Order: sequence, then structure tokens, then C-alpha cells
Amino acid sequence: MSPDRRPLSPHIQIYRPQLTSVLSITHRLTGVALGVGSIIIVAWLVTGAAGQSAYQQFLGILRSWIGLALLFGWTFSMFFHLCNGVRHLFWDAGRGFDLRTIYASGWAVIATSVILTIVLWTIGLFIAPVRL
Repeated sequence: MSPDRRPLSPHIQIYRPQLTSVLSITHRLTGVALGVGSIIIVAWLVTGAAGQSAYQQFLGILRSWIGLALLFGWTFSMFFHLCNGVRHLFWDAGRGFDLRTIYASGWAVIATSVILTIVLWTIGLFIAPVRL
């Protein structure tokens, strides 16, 4: 077989994503989402400084279904990135490298991120809604 016809390693057709690789990719994507989502905070501050009309227009966008979906995704990204970052801190200390702990902590990151996101949104929407 010539060098230009060799298969890629690992070959895409036989490679199965594992929890560790999916979480690693998701950690990177949530980091990007947090960076992009920071633009929302800057826009919120700018519209607040621009006056009542601009601020109310911006709140209208955030309160739309797409605005709420983006905020929900951003909230999940924040909690996922935080929880997975704590997991990485344990790894930096040399703890949790056996395969069983890696998978248990991976599922714990997912579960904790989902639970924290739901709790925060429940508090924000139903328990302590902000009246503006």
C-alpha cells in the first residue's frame, strides 16, 4: 500500500467516541460558548448605559424564546465548564486517574451540571422572579 493511501489513525469509520473524549470536546466547546456569551453581558451593560429604551429593547430580546434558549445554554455551559474544571483540578493533583473514577467523575460532571442549571432556572423563573 502506498503512503498516500494509508488509512487515518484512528480511522473515523471504526472509532467510537468515549465518554472521556466527548467530555473533553464539550469542555472546549463550553469554553468557547462562555467567551461568546460574555458578549451578552457586555451588550446588557452597554444598553443599560445607553438608556431606558435601549435597555427595554435588549430585555425584550432576552425574554424571547430564542433569548431564553441562549441564556439556558449559556448557563449550562457555565456549570459544565465549572464542574469539569474542578474535575481537572483533581487530576492536576494526581487524583482520580483510575478508569472507574474517570467514568464516575465524568457522569457526575454531567449530572451536576444539569441539576445546577435546572435549580438556577427554577429559582429564577418561579421562586424569585425579577420584576423590571
